[in-house]
Amino acid sequence: MVAISKQVKTARKFNRLTLEPLLSVQKLFKQSIIILLFLTVWEIAPRLGLVDAAFFPAFSEVATAWWNMLLSNELFTHFSASILRSIAGFGLAILIAIPLGLLIGWYPLVRDLFNPILEIFRNTAALALLPVFILFLGIGETSKISIVLFACTWPILLNTIAAVRNVDPLLIKSARSMNISSFALFYKVILPASIPTMFTGIRMAGTGAILVLIAAEMVGAKAGLGYFITYSQYNFLIPEMYAGIVTISILGLIINYSLLSLEKRLSRWKQDPTE
Repeated sequence: MVAISKQVKTARKFNRLTLEPLLSVQKLFKQSIIILLFLTVWEIAPRLGLVDAAFFPAFSEVATAWWNMLLSNELFTHFSASILRSIAGFGLAILIAIPLGLLIGWYPLVRDLFNPILEIFRNTAALALLPVFILFLGIGETSKISIVLFACTWPILLNTIAAVRNVDPLLIKSARSMNISSFALFYKVILPASIPTMFTGIRMAGTGAILVLIAAEMVGAKAGLGYFITYSQYNFLIPEMYAGIVTISILGLIINYSLLSLEKRLSRWKQDPTE
């Protein structure tokens, strides 16, 4: 029986190693086919006159403009300005919201104290407060980082609170039956069980950081993707404008997949050990 079991395991491992590359290619094709179709329509529609090419140039023209901007270092200048502001506001939001969310979710007294202010600000759009941030902090870097911080804090905070409050009670009871300390219970049970829901808020905040920052850069900035898109529109540099929009999409994908990879690394305990 032991020999048969080893043979079965070896066969499964061989099949997995053999089929894995094929399945990866098949998955990549499925994920890319709609994008390729979209880019094809984008390329053909202006050339056939289905849309006005002056306002919606072919994708090849946008790609050429994007490449020229990359070679001239102009794209890197605006990209780096936006990414640094996003990371600063996003990072500060994580440092503030996760510890605060853990406290609010775990301690009823802290939750009762903070609940009124949470209810007020959770439904307040960050961009609605942009004039207030500019009024108090000016149009420099501080106001832009602060508006990103404000926008990112709430999804992370609310999801962290929900994560702690929705931990399986059986896990808590089982841990307490082993007479572990409160700190060990929090560190070894509550925190690991909360990670998946916490990362839902972190990924939402990562997307929101880009969107809010781009809007803030359109109001008052001298560098950044939002500034560049507005500048291109005013000067009728339409291919460059679309190139800036494509760059924002690329930036969003980078952030999303980076957070997904980090989430998988931190929540390996959830994955099937047979995979």
